[in-house]
Amino acid sequence: MLKIIMLGIIQAAFLSAGQVFLKIAMNRMETFSFAWKWFASLLTNWWLGAMGACFTIAGLLWLYMLKNFQFSVAYPVTSIAYIFGMLAAILVFHETVPLTRWLGVMLIMAGVILIAK
Repeated sequence: MLKIIMLGIIQAAFLSAGQVFLKIAMNRMETFSFAWKWFASLLTNWWLGAMGACFTIAGLLWLYMLKNFQFSVAYPVTSIAYIFGMLAAILVFHETVPLTRWLGVMLIMAGVILIAK
């Protein structure tokens, strides 16, 4: 079980990093318009490239996890990404995360532990 947990942590880290890069990319984009300038800005947005790289790695890890572990174990393990998302909200985006959200994430993690055993 340790192997699936470790793979899940790595996969969730890449998945979360991809989401962070996507959020940064969208914050830096201009308001959407059907103009060439807007679409060209997508192609030169390095944050979107970083997002794509992270999602690709996370996707490849997910394929490995699906191939080698039961779905009923592999899928819940991906919820470890919630912890990384909360940490990114605080550390990268300087958001305030109330205790109730942390409690909710901890309940989800408790469920993951029960499923992984």
